[in-house]
Amino acid sequence: MKNKILMACAILALYSCQNKEKPAKENIVKTIAEDTLTKTATGSADVGDVPAKDDKAVEMIRKQLLVLLKNDLKAMTKDDRFFYYEVFDLNNDKRNEYFVGFSNPYFCGSGGCSGYILNNDGSVLNSFTVTNFPILTAATSSEKFQDLIVNSGSGVHLVKMKNGKYPSNPSVQEVWKGKTPQNSPKILDIQSGKLEKYSF
Repeated sequence: MKNKILMACAILALYSCQNKEKPAKENIVKTIAEDTLTKTATGSADVGDVPAKDDKAVEMIRKQLLVLLKNDLKAMTKDDRFFYYEVFDLNNDKRNEYFVGFSNPYFCGSGGCSGYILNNDGSVLNSFTVTNFPILTAATSSEKFQDLIVNSGSGVHLVKMKNGKYPSNPSVQEVWKGKTPQNSPKILDIQSGKLEKYSF
Protein backbone atom coordinates (compact mmCIF):
# COMPACT_ATOMS: atom_id res chain seq x y z
CA MET A 1 0.00 0.00 0.00
CA LYS A 2 2.83 2.37 0.89
CA ASN A 3 4.41 1.69 -2.48
CA LYS A 4 1.15 2.56 -4.30
CA ILE A 5 0.80 5.80 -2.33
CA LEU A 6 4.44 6.73 -3.03
CA MET A 7 3.99 5.89 -6.72
CA ALA A 8 0.81 8.02 -6.91
CA CYS A 9 2.59 10.93 -5.19
CA ALA A 10 5.53 10.62 -7.58
CA ILE A 11 3.22 10.61 -10.61
CA LEU A 12 1.26 13.57 -9.21
CA ALA A 13 4.50 15.49 -8.53
CA LEU A 14 5.80 14.74 -12.02
CA TYR A 15 2.50 15.84 -13.59
CA SER A 16 2.53 19.07 -11.51
CA CYS A 17 6.09 19.87 -12.63
CA GLN A 18 5.17 19.37 -16.27
CA ASN A 19 2.18 21.67 -15.95
CA LYS A 20 4.29 24.33 -14.27
CA GLU A 21 6.96 24.16 -16.98
CA LYS A 22 4.53 24.59 -19.86
CA PRO A 23 3.21 28.02 -18.82
CA ALA A 24 6.79 29.12 -18.11
CA LYS A 25 7.81 28.22 -21.67
CA GLU A 26 4.71 29.92 -23.01
CA ASN A 27 5.55 33.00 -20.94
CA ILE A 28 9.09 33.09 -22.36
CA VAL A 29 7.79 32.83 -25.93
CA LYS A 30 5.13 35.44 -25.17
CA THR A 31 7.74 37.78 -23.65
CA ILE A 32 10.08 37.41 -26.66
CA ALA A 33 7.21 38.00 -29.09
CA GLU A 34 6.00 41.08 -27.17
CA ASP A 35 9.57 42.44 -26.99
CA THR A 36 10.05 41.97 -30.75
CA LEU A 37 6.73 43.66 -31.51
CA THR A 38 7.57 46.56 -29.19
CA LYS A 39 11.01 47.05 -30.73
CA THR A 40 9.57 46.90 -34.23
CA ALA A 41 6.78 49.37 -33.40
CA THR A 42 9.15 51.84 -31.73
CA GLY A 43 11.77 51.53 -34.43
CA SER A 44 14.45 50.17 -32.10
CA ALA A 45 14.63 46.71 -33.69
CA ASP A 46 17.80 45.99 -35.64
CA VAL A 47 16.41 45.68 -39.15
CA GLY A 48 19.32 47.34 -40.95
CA ASP A 49 20.09 44.25 -43.01
CA VAL A 50 16.55 43.89 -44.29
CA PRO A 51 15.45 46.00 -47.27
CA ALA A 52 12.21 47.85 -46.72
CA LYS A 53 9.37 46.38 -48.74
CA ASP A 54 6.28 48.55 -48.75
CA ASP A 55 4.31 48.12 -51.96
CA LYS A 56 2.16 51.21 -51.31
CA ALA A 57 5.24 53.38 -50.78
CA VAL A 58 6.91 52.02 -53.93
CA GLU A 59 3.79 52.66 -56.00
CA MET A 60 3.41 56.18 -54.58
CA ILE A 61 7.07 57.01 -55.33
CA ARG A 62 6.81 55.50 -58.80
CA LYS A 63 3.75 57.64 -59.65
CA GLN A 64 5.41 60.78 -58.31
CA LEU A 65 8.59 60.17 -60.32
CA LEU A 66 6.59 59.71 -63.52
CA VAL A 67 5.09 63.17 -62.89
CA LEU A 68 8.30 64.88 -61.74
CA LEU A 69 10.39 63.44 -64.57
CA LYS A 70 7.73 63.60 -67.29
CA ASN A 71 9.91 65.76 -69.56
CA ASP A 72 12.97 63.51 -69.05
CA LEU A 73 11.39 60.14 -69.78
CA LYS A 74 11.97 60.24 -73.55
CA ALA A 75 15.69 60.81 -73.07
CA MET A 76 16.11 58.02 -70.52
CA THR A 77 17.12 54.47 -71.28
CA LYS A 78 15.57 51.51 -69.51
CA ASP A 79 18.68 51.31 -67.28
CA ASP A 80 18.18 54.95 -66.21
CA ARG A 81 14.66 54.31 -64.95
CA PHE A 82 15.19 52.86 -61.50
CA PHE A 83 15.36 54.27 -57.99
CA TYR A 84 16.18 53.39 -54.41
CA TYR A 85 14.28 54.64 -51.41
CA GLU A 86 14.50 54.69 -47.65
CA VAL A 87 12.20 56.03 -44.96
CA PHE A 88 13.16 58.32 -42.10
CA ASP A 89 11.14 60.56 -39.79
CA LEU A 90 13.00 63.88 -40.09
CA ASN A 91 10.76 65.94 -37.81
CA ASN A 92 9.62 63.38 -35.21
CA ASP A 93 5.95 63.67 -36.15
CA LYS A 94 5.58 59.86 -36.35
CA ARG A 95 5.16 60.12 -40.14
CA ASN A 96 8.08 59.01 -42.26
CA GLU A 97 9.56 61.04 -45.07
CA TYR A 98 10.82 59.16 -48.14
CA PHE A 99 14.36 59.65 -49.42
CA VAL A 100 14.54 58.73 -53.11
CA GLY A 101 17.90 58.36 -54.81
CA PHE A 102 19.44 57.26 -58.09
CA SER A 103 22.80 55.76 -59.05
CA ASN A 104 23.09 55.89 -62.84
CA PRO A 105 24.73 58.29 -65.31
CA TYR A 106 21.47 60.09 -66.15
CA PHE A 107 21.14 61.35 -62.55
CA CYS A 108 24.78 61.31 -61.44
CA GLY A 109 27.83 63.32 -62.38
CA SER A 110 31.30 64.01 -61.03
CA GLY A 111 29.92 65.95 -58.03
CA GLY A 112 27.27 63.41 -57.01
CA CYS A 113 23.72 62.36 -57.80
CA SER A 114 20.24 63.85 -57.76
CA GLY A 115 17.32 62.76 -55.62
CA TYR A 116 14.21 63.76 -53.72
CA ILE A 117 12.76 63.85 -50.26
CA LEU A 118 9.02 63.20 -50.34
CA ASN A 119 6.52 63.91 -47.60
CA ASN A 120 4.49 61.05 -46.17
CA ASP A 121 1.66 61.78 -48.65
CA GLY A 122 4.06 61.68 -51.62
CA SER A 123 4.30 65.43 -52.19
CA VAL A 124 7.80 66.84 -52.74
CA LEU A 125 9.49 68.19 -49.64
CA ASN A 126 12.78 68.68 -51.45
CA SER A 127 14.84 67.91 -54.49
CA PHE A 128 18.62 67.86 -54.31
CA THR A 129 21.62 67.59 -56.60
CA VAL A 130 25.35 66.77 -56.37
CA THR A 131 24.88 64.38 -53.46
CA ASN A 132 27.03 61.37 -52.71
CA PHE A 133 25.11 58.74 -50.77
CA PRO A 134 24.60 57.91 -47.98
CA ILE A 135 23.13 60.97 -46.30
CA LEU A 136 23.68 61.22 -42.54
CA THR A 137 21.57 62.98 -39.93
CA ALA A 138 23.17 65.45 -37.54
CA ALA A 139 22.29 65.69 -33.85
CA THR A 140 21.04 69.25 -34.45
CA SER A 141 17.84 70.46 -36.08
CA SER A 142 16.47 73.56 -37.80
CA GLU A 143 12.78 74.46 -38.09
CA LYS A 144 11.96 71.16 -36.31
CA PHE A 145 13.68 69.10 -39.04
CA GLN A 146 16.95 67.28 -38.45
CA ASP A 147 19.99 68.79 -40.09
CA LEU A 148 21.65 66.59 -42.71
CA ILE A 149 25.32 65.80 -43.28
CA VAL A 150 25.91 65.43 -47.00
CA ASN A 151 29.02 64.49 -48.93
CA SER A 152 28.74 66.76 -51.93
CA GLY A 153 31.23 67.92 -54.54
CA SER A 154 34.64 67.77 -52.92
CA GLY A 155 33.59 68.05 -49.28
CA VAL A 156 31.13 67.25 -46.52
CA HIS A 157 28.45 69.85 -45.81
CA LEU A 158 25.85 70.60 -43.15
CA VAL A 159 22.45 71.11 -44.75
CA LYS A 160 19.78 72.88 -42.67
CA MET A 161 16.09 73.42 -43.28
CA LYS A 162 15.44 77.07 -44.28
CA ASN A 163 11.96 78.43 -44.92
CA GLY A 164 10.47 74.94 -45.15
CA LYS A 165 13.07 73.52 -47.57
CA TYR A 166 16.53 72.03 -47.49
CA PRO A 167 18.85 73.78 -49.97
CA SER A 168 18.92 71.75 -53.19
CA ASN A 169 22.67 72.09 -53.76
CA PRO A 170 24.52 70.83 -50.67
CA SER A 171 27.95 71.67 -52.11
CA VAL A 172 27.45 75.40 -51.45
CA GLN A 173 26.33 74.95 -47.84
CA GLU A 174 28.34 75.24 -44.62
CA VAL A 175 31.30 72.86 -44.52
CA TRP A 176 30.93 70.16 -41.87
CA LYS A 177 33.58 70.55 -39.20
CA GLY A 178 34.73 67.62 -37.15
CA LYS A 179 34.37 63.89 -37.47
CA THR A 180 31.36 62.23 -39.04
CA PRO A 181 29.12 60.94 -36.24
CA GLN A 182 29.64 57.19 -35.83
CA ASN A 183 26.09 56.38 -34.69
CA SER A 184 24.27 58.58 -37.18
CA PRO A 185 21.78 56.66 -39.35
CA LYS A 186 22.95 56.23 -42.95
CA ILE A 187 20.09 57.08 -45.29
CA LEU A 188 20.23 55.76 -48.85
CA ASP A 189 23.39 53.74 -48.35
CA ILE A 190 23.14 52.54 -51.95
CA GLN A 191 26.72 51.23 -52.13
CA SER A 192 26.06 48.77 -49.28
CA GLY A 193 23.95 46.62 -51.60
CA LYS A 194 21.25 46.26 -48.94
CA LEU A 195 18.67 48.49 -50.65
CA GLU A 196 16.31 47.13 -53.25
CA LYS A 197 16.19 48.70 -56.71
CA TYR A 198 12.78 49.62 -58.20
CA SER A 199 11.84 50.57 -61.75
CA PHE A 200 9.58 53.47 -62.71
